[in-house]
Amino acid sequence: MNRIEQRFHELSERGQKAFIPFITAGDPTLDLTGSLVLELERAGVDVIELGIPFSDPIADGPVNQEAALRALKHNVSLRNVIDLVRKLRESTQIPLVLFTYFNPIFAYGYEAFARDAKEAGVDGVLCVDLPPEESSHYKEQLDGCGIATIYLVAPTSTAERIELIAKESTGFIYYVSRTGVTGVRQNIEESVRDMVAKIREHTNKPVAVGFGISSPEQAGEVAGYADGVIVGSAIVRMVGQLGDSPDMPKQVGAFVKSLVDATKGA
Repeated sequence: MNRIEQRFHELSERGQKAFIPFITAGDPTLDLTGSLVLELERAGVDVIELGIPFSDPIADGPVNQEAALRALKHNVSLRNVIDLVRKLRESTQIPLVLFTYFNPIFAYGYEAFARDAKEAGVDGVLCVDLPPEESSHYKEQLDGCGIATIYLVAPTSTAERIELIAKESTGFIYYVSRTGVTGVRQNIEESVRDMVAKIREHTNKPVAVGFGISSPEQAGEVAGYADGVIVGSAIVRMVGQLGDSPDMPKQVGAFVKSLVDATKGA
């Protein structure tokens, strides 16, 4: 088991659910991202997704797009984020997932990316725009390095596609709770519970739900039937509002702790 699988196993043994925050690496700076990762760990999160800044993030809403652009202004690259993970491994063993688009990996090179990610201590990769049907070489390289390959199930996914994604995913399965892009929403779609149950018909791998969850109430609701709760835009928005203020990590950590507490209380 890698660190992601180990964490989900430990949580299952305790009857708890995972809380997984998403943050954009390099927003506002890579140093502050590193400080924020450590603060999020202190807040009790289980796995952290580090978003790789990309110029055309088609799956992201305005909040995450703006964060990526802020990071790109500082020329933050995939290589920089891998270096950040390497530095973080001096202080923490929390599971870390790179959330990226295909272009940065293609430009880096499959073999070099997998090798460097493994050496740095990356635990998983979620490549948003690379479907399992097109990712055999990518997956082969990451599998060989013991790095989890996480794929997305959408509300529109057919039973056949869910079965394929369930087979190819390692670490956990990411269920996108609604169609469209990332962003804060007032309510969780009523169909989410049923879709999680449908995914479980094809696998016993953990299912984490993301896209649109933004409050402790919503986190607690989703934790009632999913194995993990993923929150991104609400956290990224707060990071953007606070910027490089010295207490940004602690303020964001306090908000995230309220989400963690709601998730664990389910």
